Amino acid sequence: MNSKLTLRLDEDLIQSAKSYSAKTGKSVSKIVADYFALIDKKLSGRQREISPLTRSLRGSLKKGKVSEEDYKKYLEEKYL
Repeated sequence: MNSKLTLRLDEDLIQSAKSYSAKTGKSVSKIVADYFALIDKKLSGRQREISPLTRSLRGSLKKGKVSEEDYKKYLEEKYL
């Protein structure tokens, strides 16, 4: 169930929120709700579940396996 919440904010902050809302296509209410949900996750210690594929890639660019310079060279060759 959705309920109404009244916030008292500085006018500049309200304008900034409306501008961000227009750029992202999300309502100010949705932005605030998303932020509160993020706070709730952090406070409860819940973290987003990582997919098995992403988990398998974690740490693959650590030193000793692939240097940052080698990776940059690979990207330059691929895209330039």
